[in-house]
Amino acid sequence: MKNLIIASTSTIYGSGFLEYLLPELREHFKSIKSLLFIPYARPGGISHEAYTEAVAKSMQSLSIAVHGIHEFDDPEKAIEKAEAIFVGGGNTFVLLKALQQKKLIDPLRIVLDKGTPYLGTSAGSNIVAPNVKTTNDMPIVHPTSLDALNLIPFNINAHYLDPIKNSTHKGETRPTRIKEFHVYNSETVLGLREGSWISVKGEKMLLKGPFSAVVFRRNMNPFEIETDSDLGILLT
Repeated sequence: MKNLIIASTSTIYGSGFLEYLLPELREHFKSIKSLLFIPYARPGGISHEAYTEAVAKSMQSLSIAVHGIHEFDDPEKAIEKAEAIFVGGGNTFVLLKALQQKKLIDPLRIVLDKGTPYLGTSAGSNIVAPNVKTTNDMPIVHPTSLDALNLIPFNINAHYLDPIKNSTHKGETRPTRIKEFHVYNSETVLGLREGSWISVKGEKMLLKGPFSAVVFRRNMNPFEIETDSDLGILLT
């Protein structure tokens, strides 16, 4: 019974870290007293300690204690014993490489398949997909593989931005890049706008938040899917 929140971002404009998600997290993490945080994505290269401290501060209102995985001598055992897990944003390639080097991909997949509550934001959401080929991040390090946790049957494009109308910019738009992805790959891609998230409870997946999302499928025109929609449509 998967129990996941897959969010585009940890922070939206005019709001504090995770603040917009707190009503959802209060229900998602109900009865949870301790959270294991995985800070490997390291946004801006900040230390694991500083990143964990920011998460701990955001969880105070939920009365949840936060422990960084770097604090444990045996990170695999920490994952196995965790009441709940949060993987934060930053660089997806840095995150994936760290998980691979520490041999934590399979342990993570196993506990999340069994229902350990999970929160992913940005890079932490990208790794829930079959692979990380549709992230916006620069590949500043080289993971051994681009394969990820494969907990959902489609790819994520977090921080999805619509093309700007009447823009004179001639570079690639986000839809153009995803179209390029589909020249070589078949996975459906969900463009997840800021402030939106996916709630996964067992086999049921719902789009949540104030905005619609964009579905990209190979050899098809993109289409919008409204908030509160069942994302099972992506399987058909």
